[in-house]
Amino acid sequence: MEYELLGWPPDGPKLRLDHEWFSYAGKFVMTNTGKAVAREDGEVVAAIAFNEDRTDEATLWLRYVTVAGDRRGEGIGPELVGLVRDRATERGYDRLRIAVNNPFAYEALYRAGFGYTSETTGIAELILEYPAPVDDTGNEGANGGHASRKRYQAGLEEFRERDLSTEEEAFLEARRDRDPPDSGARDG
Repeated sequence: MEYELLGWPPDGPKLRLDHEWFSYAGKFVMTNTGKAVAREDGEVVAAIAFNEDRTDEATLWLRYVTVAGDRRGEGIGPELVGLVRDRATERGYDRLRIAVNNPFAYEALYRAGFGYTSETTGIAELILEYPAPVDDTGNEGANGGHASRKRYQAGLEEFRERDLSTEEEAFLEARRDRDPPDSGARDG
């Protein structure tokens, strides 16, 4: 697998993805967002679009993360997020944020070192950020800065209160009372 950052906002490249294989495919043709991809045998299997926060130049928002339908669950998304995370911090961004709308994405972002902020968007997406927020006691918790089990479980609970698919319900039940997943984030 090859992971590549293609460009930074506001001059990102157009990326044409097949809408039958990738969620949000149409969002990747915009050139005002940065892009990163994962490729296997020359074919794109995952992509991320990102841009700077309009009011905070030290914050980068991951806008869309998509993995080919037949490749989901293989860890490609968290690896690609890790590439963008590392390059963004090298570039001088203090914080990365993303809004997620399902428990699978929530878990994947935790694997990339993000943590739940206890905030939601106006369309009920949960906001996660890197570095992960500290827990209510001021302690960072386990896994190199991950928020506490309490914060992780609070995000999962937000999803449990929604109308979910059978797969999402089983996924959430398997994570009840568990610690956050191990992170791929590197310390400092």
